[in-house]
Amino acid sequence: MQVVILFVMLGALYAFMIVPQQRKMKAHQALLRSLEEGDLVVTASGIFGAIAEVEDEVVWLEVAPEIELKIMKSSVTEKVEDSDDDSDDDDDEDDDAVDIDDELDDDDLIEVEDES
Repeated sequence: MQVVILFVMLGALYAFMIVPQQRKMKAHQALLRSLEEGDLVVTASGIFGAIAEVEDEVVWLEVAPEIELKIMKSSVTEKVEDSDDDSDDDDDEDDDAVDIDDELDDDDLIEVEDES
């Protein structure tokens, strides 16, 4: 009976911990294989940029015009969509947006006394 419980626990451990991690690794490897010049990506350290050149294990990432970083291919975590398409929508203001200056009055401010 105890052996059965041990196998059930090992099976649950495998199903809940190891299988999802393997799926995540396979998805990341597929992402790395699909990288091409011009793709917009974000690295593990949070740097956004466009791929200028892809070598075996190295990617040249253009982070600003004429500025390229040499990074490990494995540090690319995801592709991002081009945000230039959304720039036209930035001119439209939300009706729900709150202007902080309109909402605050002098009565709402709290005075803090310095006790030093």
